[in-house]
Amino acid sequence: MKFFDREYEIKRLREIREMSRHVAQFTILTGRRRIGKTSLLMKAYEDEPFLYFFVSRSSESELCREFAEEIEVKLQIPLLGQPESFAKLFAYIVELSKSRPLTLILDEFQDFQRVNDSIFSQMQKIWDLNKGQAKMNLVVCGSVYSMMNRLFLDRKEPLYGRQTEYFKIEPFMPSTLKDILKTYNDQYTCEDLLALFVLTGGVAKYVEMLMDSGATTYRKMLSKVVSKNSFFIYEGKNMLIEEFGRDYGRYFDILKLIAEGHTSRSDIEGVMNLEISGYITRLENDYGLIEKNRPMFQKSTGKNVRYTIGDCFLRFWFRFIYKYNSVIEANAYDKLAAIVARDYSAYSGKVLERFFKMQLMEGGAYTHISSWWDRKGENEIDIIACDELSKTLDVFEVKRQAKEIDLGVLKEKTLRFLQATGQCADYEITYHGLSLDDMGVRV
Repeated sequence: MKFFDREYEIKRLREIREMSRHVAQFTILTGRRRIGKTSLLMKAYEDEPFLYFFVSRSSESELCREFAEEIEVKLQIPLLGQPESFAKLFAYIVELSKSRPLTLILDEFQDFQRVNDSIFSQMQKIWDLNKGQAKMNLVVCGSVYSMMNRLFLDRKEPLYGRQTEYFKIEPFMPSTLKDILKTYNDQYTCEDLLALFVLTGGVAKYVEMLMDSGATTYRKMLSKVVSKNSFFIYEGKNMLIEEFGRDYGRYFDILKLIAEGHTSRSDIEGVMNLEISGYITRLENDYGLIEKNRPMFQKSTGKNVRYTIGDCFLRFWFRFIYKYNSVIEANAYDKLAAIVARDYSAYSGKVLERFFKMQLMEGGAYTHISSWWDRKGENEIDIIACDELSKTLDVFEVKRQAKEIDLGVLKEKTLRFLQATGQCADYEITYHGLSLDDMGVRV
């Protein structure tokens, strides 16, 4: 698949490289696995030579051998002797940058912990002593979200506060997914676009795998994802086990329940018969896998909170793959496909709300975009988009089929929202229905 989007990130990464010619720069680039971090860096720096070190789970001496070879090939500088420690190699590169501006990328940086966890403190000392004279553009890139956060955002860690820039690479937005799908299937339908969003969530690698395999329609995408030996069948487990460690089963069960619609802590605890506050806190704050949602304008309290899995692919994986693992173990992939097809319409309708929220966010026309529901769960508004500057309120009901939208009911719910929150009483209010037909096909 050709390269799409990331114009802002590329522009900013090149600006940082220019700054590094005068003052050393230390950039952190993180994001979930398969999001396209390495491809982004390759694209951003394709116009000049750079050093790229991938931190594999090898011995330190073996890594140094590989890194030394990269230096000799890229910089055409023969090294005298074989460095046995990364600290010595890093010190050499930093010293070299004082007379020759350099870009160094350290990919899967967090895996140094497995190689030699003293590397982080060694790097900190070398960087602090030399950054004033160095002309280095240092970029560290990592996929294990919890580890990268700990390394750079925990005051107890040696590299805390050393970064000069921090990027978190997010999935593709709806406009980019439309561009990609149009490139590979210029006759795509709204159902095709929704399926691409539901199954990939805009994660670059997943989109690439579907497009390159010719899975550009709703049915072909579903078939590709749930077929025997599909990459996607094992991806959720492969991606998260390293994050969670030996206790992954408990986290997986919580995520499965959230994906099934058990969105409150009390509901989850009732099903599991277990107190889960610690797990929920870590899933939200340490791993960045769930989002805490409150009704719009509700004060920050623990009441009336709903949790959701922010990553659309993982939401689908826990709802259909992990939940029906016994079907997979029975080699009944046709049965799995039938289950997905049976439940897909209802499931994708909820994900459609997220698509439209992201589309509204792309436009940048509002100061608040959220949902609202009352404590009893009797009244719920799918999307409320508020602009406090122009004092306007756009209220949306989202359904897969336009014929199911009732703006009269939406107006009644909005009145209850205004009464319950005491907000926006003097705002100009507009009511809208959004369905599959409003996804902006070929726009």
